[in-house]
Amino acid sequence: MEKTQISQGQEWIEELLKLGDISSNVVLKQEEDSWWLTIENPNLSPEQAKNLIGDGGEGLDSIQYLVNTILNLGKDNGEKVAYTVELNGYRARRYQELRALAENAASQVRQTGIELEIKSLSSVERRLIHNILKDSEGVETYSQGTEPDRRLVIKVKG
Repeated sequence: MEKTQISQGQEWIEELLKLGDISSNVVLKQEEDSWWLTIENPNLSPEQAKNLIGDGGEGLDSIQYLVNTILNLGKDNGEKVAYTVELNGYRARRYQELRALAENAASQVRQTGIELEIKSLSSVERRLIHNILKDSEGVETYSQGTEPDRRLVIKVKG
């Protein structure tokens, strides 16, 4: 992956923030499954940070969706770059909450044998739980329904 292609996400978000009259740097860091674009917040007011994150992370989800869609448009799968947008540790905290939710739900399904449906997750959060539980012993996941009422289901494998 070329450095210029990777740094495009950083530049794109910095330009988006400038258009919104928000002066902030974006730090680029490679993680296990994606490039994290962290919006630094020294110049952001608490209200600006809250608005960027949005209710339930919807603002960050929207920015993340746009940066991934626009910068990967027309590229083959091997050329695509996955970006995760972070602000004020929101993604890291939410990931830990989702991990705990997924592990507790999987444990409950293993014990009871009854499938469990989890509602009110964004597509990003559903994908995270699918990934968290993909190698989990004895359970599997799938999504059902249509947006905005799409739900993640955990069931006994097989």
